[in-house]
Formats: sequence, structure tokens, C-alpha cells
Amino acid sequence: MKANSFKVYGQLLKNARGTVIFMTVSGVIAGLCSAGILALVNQALNKDHHITTLLISGFIALAVAKIVSNAASQLLLVKFSQTTILNLSISLCGRVLNAPLRVIERHGGANIMTTLTDDVGAVTWAVQVMPQLAMNASIVIGCSLYIAWLSKTMFLGAMIVGLLGVGVYKLLHTRAVARIQAARDARERLFEHFRTLTGGIKELMLHKDRRDSFLNQEINRAAQEYRSNNIVATKNYAIAEGWVQTLYHALMALVLFVSPILLEASPEALTGYMFAMLYMMTPLWNIIGSLPPIAQGKVALERIDKLNKSIEQHSVAHYNELTDGKSSSTEVSERQLPKASHIEMKDIAFTYASKSQIKDGDHPFALGPLDFSLAPGELVFVIGGNGSGKSTFVKVLTGLYAPSSGSLKIDGKEVTEFSRELYRENFSVVFAEVFVFDKLLGLNSPDLETNALKYLKLLQIDHKVSIRSGAHGLEFTTTQLSTGQRKRLALVTAYLEDRPIYVFDEWAADQDPEYKKIFYSKLLPDLRNRGKAVVVITHDDRYFSMGDRVVKLDDGKVVDWVPTPDSELEVPIKLPNPHHV
Repeated sequence: MKANSFKVYGQLLKNARGTVIFMTVSGVIAGLCSAGILALVNQALNKDHHITTLLISGFIALAVAKIVSNAASQLLLVKFSQTTILNLSISLCGRVLNAPLRVIERHGGANIMTTLTDDVGAVTWAVQVMPQLAMNASIVIGCSLYIAWLSKTMFLGAMIVGLLGVGVYKLLHTRAVARIQAARDARERLFEHFRTLTGGIKELMLHKDRRDSFLNQEINRAAQEYRSNNIVATKNYAIAEGWVQTLYHALMALVLFVSPILLEASPEALTGYMFAMLYMMTPLWNIIGSLPPIAQGKVALERIDKLNKSIEQHSVAHYNELTDGKSSSTEVSERQLPKASHIEMKDIAFTYASKSQIKDGDHPFALGPLDFSLAPGELVFVIGGNGSGKSTFVKVLTGLYAPSSGSLKIDGKEVTEFSRELYRENFSVVFAEVFVFDKLLGLNSPDLETNALKYLKLLQIDHKVSIRSGAHGLEFTTTQLSTGQRKRLALVTAYLEDRPIYVFDEWAADQDPEYKKIFYSKLLPDLRNRGKAVVVITHDDRYFSMGDRVVKLDDGKVVDWVPTPDSELEVPIKLPNPHHV
């Protein structure tokens, strides 16, 4: 492996260096003991007199040392490999969760998923073969030293043959690693196609030609590429192994048939040569067999390291681009940032393309510049056609996207990259593409279960879902619901969070007419009456009279909204207060 590969492994092993050293030393001891047993057995077989007590004691000592050291190496291996996969997974997930949303979107879900599954698994498998590699290498080295002790000439010949074998094997190994990297890239594309398969299943079912093209072109092409690269990599390793076996057996033939003539070796020496070569055959094949998973682990580690560095670099670049590389003089510590009282956007703008990506003549979509304010107890409807910037506006408002320019303040205090995470804690959001956690994660109030049951009843899904105690806290009995019901369940979670600001992205679009009326006429006014600030993205103009303001977006800009004369405005209805259900 290249020097940078050892550097990557060094990064992986640095937090468990003592365990790795002890594990490797145990494997080396087991290997050397095996070689020592070989020498004792050969000596005992060629003795003309009785076996000595010293010989028996040495055999017993070496056998016990081999068994104990091998067991210790295996036990440490299990502990280390499990710790490795845990630390890698937690570290990667932590980096993903702490990176800006735009950075994660640029990497893509398929790349991150492949890294978390295939790459972490490949690293774990590579780590597991390391102690066995050390033990087998020790056996091979010990046997080689024994052959050198018997005959320096024979050892020199074996070294020449060995170097010839290593040179050719190295060439084939390099080609195989390139194929392993290509297979990993194809695997990532397969993951992306699988996401498309599940996300677009309805559209695919409705269009046979599209479905056939997607299966036969997209999925089949990536799968064939993944398959062919793995086959070629395996073929290179098979040829390499065949080459080593050919040289190995040729060397055995030389020892058995040529050395008695050229070297005039004694029968005892010939027995020692052959016994040592036969004894080291299995460890040698084990070493060769361990190289493919180690190569895959090398590729996986480099991918993991690349993802880590890319997230870090993009996060820094993202921050520098927003601040022009300068620290903001208005930075405040998270402890100083208030809970939401009044939010103000001034000349806020956002674009999906970075400054370095925009070429002359390009006009990428941009939100703003726009002004917007939000106060407690205010209900604001945000409207606009498809592509007008509503969803982007919500992500900027809630702190998921950092604005490219402009000022975002809360109670007069500037929201910066240093305080944006705490700023996001003010919002409960139900997105159009709703996701519902089956567990009530992060919610720890003493009356959590009671309130959850109340809200399930209020939102009329208590006949579908209830609350139960799971292994790690309270959880919903099911989340396998229709889209409208899952949005109600997401609203239950939002109610339980009890945050100052509520944002609903097309929440009512999947509700039946009766419950849509309840949402606009009862639930939203109730939140406003409790002092919550509420922002609703909607197309339901018949309920706009329920709000305090209507903000219309068009091509990323705020434009004047004029109600249509034929809009049918609903009258509020009265339902029980959710706290007294």
C-alpha cells in the first residue's frame, strides 16, 4: 500500500494505539511461536537418539504461548473492530448533522448513504484481517529465517523468486484497486437509482416506457458497471494468486529435485526445507487472501476521509463566502441570543449557486432581496406559484439556509453562523415532504404522554395512532399512515415541542375538506391566541381572512397581493381549546 494509505490507517488507529499495538504484538508472537514449533518438530524428526526433556518442554511452552497469544489477539480484535465501526459511524453522522444543509445537499444522499453503509463495513472488514495478517506474516518470516539458518544459498534463491512474485503481484494489485474504486462509484450511482425507484414509484408505474428505460438503462447500466468492475478486480487478484502459486510450486520443485544435485544438501536439510515450505503455505495464502479486503478498506477509508474533509472545507468555504472571510463584529454567544419575540429580515437574499460558480451571463434562481418581519401572536400566509421561492424562503426564515446577503435579526440581535443553531430552536416546522419520527425524541416533559394523547384526539387520529412506552422512551404505535394523517402526526410533535414559531408548508394540501376547515378556522387562530407566531404556505385563498397578513412571492421577490373579488371567505368556527380536550 502507498504511504498515504498508512497515513489514513494511522488516523483511524490513533485513538486506540495501545490496543492495536498489543493486538499486533500478540499476533506476531503467535506467528513466531508457530515457526519455533516447526523448527522443534523438524529437529525431533531427524534426531537419532531419544527426545530430550528440553525439547518436550520447549514444544509445550511454544504451543501454550501460541494458543494464548492467538486467543488474546482475537479477543482484542473483536473489541477493536466493533469500536472502530461505532466510532466511524458516530463521527460521520455527527459531521453530517452539524454541517450546513446546503453542504449536505451538494454531496447528495446517495454518497452519504454509501459511505455510512458500504465504506464503514469495508473498513471494519479490513481491520479484522490485520491481526491475522500480522500472525501469518510472522509465520512466513519465521519459516524464511529457519530456511536461511539451514542454507543461505537456498534462502537467497527463495528471496529472488519472492521478489519476482511481489513485483508482478504489485502490478496486478494496483489494477485491481483501480477497479475497486470504480466499483464503489458505480455502487453510489446504484444507491441514487434506488432512491429514485422508491421516490418516483408512482410516476414509473404510470409510464411503461419510462419504467422500462429506467430499469434497462439507468439501473442496469450502473449494476453492470458495478458487476464488471468487481469481476475484473477479482480476476486480477486470481491471476496474481495463480502467479504466486506457480512460483511457489516452482520453488518447491527446485528444492526437491535440483538442490540435492547443485547444493548437495543433506536429507535432514531437504526435509527442513520442504517442511518449512509446506508449513508456510497456508499462512502465505492467507496473506494473499487478506490483501483484497485491505485494498477495499483502503479505498473506503480514503472515501470516508475525503467526505470528512469535503464537509469541513465546504462548511468553511460556505461560512467565508457568507462573511467574506471576516468575523462579524455583531457575533453573540448562543447564551445571549433570545427566544423569539420579533424577527426581522432586511434586504435578505439567497442563491443556490455560490459566487465562484456563477459565470458571466448566468442568472441562477435567487430569493430576494426582500424584507419580512414576524411578531408573536401574528398569523401570516405566504403564497405564490410553483418556483416562486416559497420553500426557499421557509428554509432561510427557519435558519436551515444562511442568507447570501442581508440582515436577519431576532429582537434586534444579529443572527450569525455562531448563533444560527440556537436561532433554529425557535421553530417547529411541518414541511411539505413530511417526515415523522416514530419516537418522541428530545421531548422530556413530565406530562408528555398525557399531552400527546390529547393532541392525537384533537387532530382526530387517535383511532389510528396511540402512544406506548418503548425501550428508550415514548413512541407512536405506528407511522404507516396516509400523507394527510402523517402531517397531522407531525403537527402533534410540533404541538409537543411548544416553540415560539410555527411554520406549515402546504400542510392542508393533503387534508380532507372538513379537517382543512378545522385547521384554518380553529387550529391556526388557537396558536395565534397562545402568542405563537405562525407562517403558513398555502394556496387556499378562501381562508386568507383568518390571517393578519398575506405575503406573495413571485420569482423570489415579494409582490403586492390583491384579493380576487370572487374569493369565498370562511367564518371561524369554535372548537375546544387543545389544552382542555
